[in-house]
Amino acid sequence: MFDPVEKLKEYVRHASVSADPQFKEGMVGAQKLVSGLLKEIGFAVEVVPTALHPVIVAKHGDNPAWPHVIIYGHYDVQPPDPLEKWHTPPFEPTIKGERMYGRGTADNKGPLMVHIAAVGRLLEKNPSLPLRITFVVEGEEEIGSKNFKTFLLANKEKLRGDFVFLSDTGIPNADQMVVTVGLRGLLAFEVELTGPQSDLHSGMHGGVLMNPLQGLAEFCASLHTPDGRVNIPGFYDDVIEPQPWEREQLATLGLKESEYAAFLGIKEFHTPPGYTPFEAIRFLPTLEFNGFSGGYQGEGTKTVIPSKARVKITCRLVPNQTPDGMKNKIFDAVRARCPKGLKMVITEQHHATPYVAIPPDRSNTPKDQSPVLARGFRALDKAVTAVWGRPPLYLREGGSVGLIADLKEVLGIDAVMPGLFLPEDNLHAPNESFHLGVMKKGIEMSERMLTELAK
Repeated sequence: MFDPVEKLKEYVRHASVSADPQFKEGMVGAQKLVSGLLKEIGFAVEVVPTALHPVIVAKHGDNPAWPHVIIYGHYDVQPPDPLEKWHTPPFEPTIKGERMYGRGTADNKGPLMVHIAAVGRLLEKNPSLPLRITFVVEGEEEIGSKNFKTFLLANKEKLRGDFVFLSDTGIPNADQMVVTVGLRGLLAFEVELTGPQSDLHSGMHGGVLMNPLQGLAEFCASLHTPDGRVNIPGFYDDVIEPQPWEREQLATLGLKESEYAAFLGIKEFHTPPGYTPFEAIRFLPTLEFNGFSGGYQGEGTKTVIPSKARVKITCRLVPNQTPDGMKNKIFDAVRARCPKGLKMVITEQHHATPYVAIPPDRSNTPKDQSPVLARGFRALDKAVTAVWGRPPLYLREGGSVGLIADLKEVLGIDAVMPGLFLPEDNLHAPNESFHLGVMKKGIEMSERMLTELAK
């Protein structure tokens, strides 16, 4: 059996940035490493091409009477920029204390390695385990899983299972497991405002026309009220209040606003009335500005009125909202606020549908919930309690994993999602790391959970 820590080092060295063609070699290397590992532990591996990066499909077990678990992961990572902020080279894994530093260690190479190692150990002990397992590992999660739904539609018969098992979500600390039962959706777009046909001298033309940068600032300011709510008609109409058990589970964490604000390096939170910050990031939709551009960006001064100004916006959506249902509300409000004298163009980008899966034995558990899904939740609960010494909490998370909703739509299966990364793991940021103590416990948890399910 391979050493998962050493194999993770090798995996991280492959610079598999899906967004940048310059990292093509790293993408190929990461895909080959995962494919080779799965073959090594006894899986039949197929590398399925897509319009961009291929999907790895690896299968073990063929008895249709056995439960069928789909284990998901992704081999692509975020770009490492800004490089000057890294304390160690992003693609040279470095262990300091209980952490391994490197891009992709926590998102998602470390968690995927957890499940591969767990399955490898399990099959080494019991090669005839009465469980069908299929690994599905894609290479485009960090760019919105552009071709994943097309892949699912083309391969849905071979992928029909009982539930998907994955770890691409977080936990509050190394001592408390959280099973994610909901994810926010996403609607991403860019707004471009155009004024004059080219940049103009600000001394000769300033004060007589609408500067696109000024127009952009006024437009953006109009999209929120002073108390932090999104200022778009109907934006909150479809929001469903969280269940009492969800608030109780969240309160169990004992999170303190002052401590979290200090961790983030902010003075205070700016949260809509009636919600704590911890509730707002799980239960409310948002509209956030992700980037502004326009005019001179270099050193010193260049006295121009720019021809164009742009803003990148993402809206997080909650269950009962959909990208299609929200798009017209948002885009109509955006167009109505185009500053006079400027032309507006909206460019729609990727989107994701919100998702929620209710664990068994809750007051609002669907009556038609799959028996194997319920067994999966209970098997995980038992495994977490044994390894962590306490049962998991079941919480929604603020992030988006759009492919989960695609799996539900195309294959009709729900997800069981134990988290494995921590707040201090710096996902998508410099100095990303993965806690090796959590990795060790995660392997034991995954092995115990699958063993219990096979019973």
